[in-house]
Amino acid sequence: MTTATRAASVLLVGNPNVGKSTLFNQLTGARQRVVNAPGTTIGLAEGTWRAGDVDVTLVDLPGTYSLIARSPDEQVAADAVSDAGHDLAVVVLDATALSRSLYVLGQVARAGRPVVAALTMTDLASARGLRPDHEALTAALGVPVVEVNGRTGAGARMLAATVEEALRTRPRVAGIDPRPRDHELGDELAHAQQIFDWIERVADAALSPEEARETLSDRIDRVLLNPWAGVPVFLAVVWAVFQLTTAVAAPLMDGAAALVDGPLTGAATWALEALHAPAWLESFAIGGLIAGVGAVVSFIPLMAIMFASVTILESSGYLARVAVVADRAMRAIGLDGRAMLPLIVGFGCNVPALSATAVLPHARQRLLTGLMVPLTSCTARLTVYLLLAQTFFPGHAGTVVFGMYLVSIALVVLFGLAARRTALRDVRPEPLIIALPDYQRPHLRTLALGVWARVVSFVRKAGTVILVAVAALWVLQAIPVRGGHDLADVPVQDSVYGATATALAPALAPMGLDDWHIAASLVSGVAAKEVTVGALAQSYALEDPGSGSTETLGEQVRATVEQTSGGAAGAAGLAFMIFVLAYLPCMATLAEQRRLYGWRWTAGAAGAQLAMAYALATAVFQVGRLL
Repeated sequence: MTTATRAASVLLVGNPNVGKSTLFNQLTGARQRVVNAPGTTIGLAEGTWRAGDVDVTLVDLPGTYSLIARSPDEQVAADAVSDAGHDLAVVVLDATALSRSLYVLGQVARAGRPVVAALTMTDLASARGLRPDHEALTAALGVPVVEVNGRTGAGARMLAATVEEALRTRPRVAGIDPRPRDHELGDELAHAQQIFDWIERVADAALSPEEARETLSDRIDRVLLNPWAGVPVFLAVVWAVFQLTTAVAAPLMDGAAALVDGPLTGAATWALEALHAPAWLESFAIGGLIAGVGAVVSFIPLMAIMFASVTILESSGYLARVAVVADRAMRAIGLDGRAMLPLIVGFGCNVPALSATAVLPHARQRLLTGLMVPLTSCTARLTVYLLLAQTFFPGHAGTVVFGMYLVSIALVVLFGLAARRTALRDVRPEPLIIALPDYQRPHLRTLALGVWARVVSFVRKAGTVILVAVAALWVLQAIPVRGGHDLADVPVQDSVYGATATALAPALAPMGLDDWHIAASLVSGVAAKEVTVGALAQSYALEDPGSGSTETLGEQVRATVEQTSGGAAGAAGLAFMIFVLAYLPCMATLAEQRRLYGWRWTAGAAGAQLAMAYALATAVFQVGRLL
């Protein structure tokens, strides 16, 4: 006779940087997805985990120092802990900062939630001479305490068995009275004092009085937290990451695109011809759908490298130091170092960066940061930089691409300063309070799981946009506006697409880019920045498909710009990159801005960006052609 499988919902709760998400990845593996918290746009990781005979839905809540909500993330965590629909909370305790972790545990207990404690960072605590006494800690808390290591998986089986038992016994923390339903301010103060007194008793029981020892992390921080050293180190790290994308991602992207353009296109062509498909259907399948698939596939190596780089920097503990180093600079535009997080995320993708502004405690700070995010140069723009840098500055491509990211940072700061002195004069920074975890070596399996989840999310979300955009471009290119052409059998310049681009091209003359191929690619880039290079390739390929030209896309672009710029191709190429950086964010970013901030702020910021981009690109070309 088999026992029926039970199901349960378990929350994973803890401070930021305590190894909570690493533990989540270890327990759930690839069985996870991102969902929005009810009634919000804050993403939660949700996965399935087998704890004995129980199928557990494990929910990784946003990291928080308190369940007294001062930000949207903290509110989501507080609401989830209070929700009776969850059976148990696994509270992650950082052995290197036990008292801070106990504060959240006390609040979870006060909400009346059954608890299991997962003790992490014990190896780092031992190095500091701060390792808690496990038996004493268990006795003082009155609930099971399991030592775990999310990076190696040590303790995962014991945690599963403990959670299975706790779902039956529903253990409660000793020494904390659950909060009454109708509580007054005096009750709040009394309960807060109760938690502080309880923390002191538990810490006294579980921690030895020996003095903390200096560790390697302390010695490194003496250098990296010094602005004079920390800022140059940060710039060197970013430069190294983008050199990596230049040296490694570019050939991988070319290989992935060749795989689609070669075997996949050949197989599709053979199949369609065998089925005697009409010419327009074959053109749509090859030039629309498969071209879109090729665009998506070619970006996967780049996204994987960027996600891996950011994950390594985050899991190693380095990004927390960046927030501290950046705090003083961010205060000049009315923000604190926490705003660095969404801005750094923006260099991966602007859309999740807008969601990441939820870590800021006040609406006006979130608004200011959200308006700055589109000026951070996302990885989608990187594909354009790589093409243009290798085309116009082949001997210095990596340095030019790095320079574009420095320009991006400068534009973010200038835009923030301008907004702070005009429409958002009321934004004020708050003191930065952030925990600095010890430096750690990222675990390969956890890193791979995190990168895989992000790449899959990119393919599902951005990939859909890219595919639709490329297919829509084919439709515009297939509809004739002049001459006696048939559907899908029309020179590009005689199509809706070409006519629109030709009408817009003269506006690019002050930048040395008065050409319909370039105008068309910029229009396409508003749909998704990833489409810009594909649109250039399509326009050149479809202009004269029977010519048999062996010129590469870069060579075709350079020949065009040599003509439109009057011989100042380098200056025009640089102006092209500046304009791509700043002119308009993609449609997905605009849609997210509108949802978060409304049409007025979205349209105003987009108009300001477009005007700034046009002025900067024009100035770059006009000055550059004289040098």
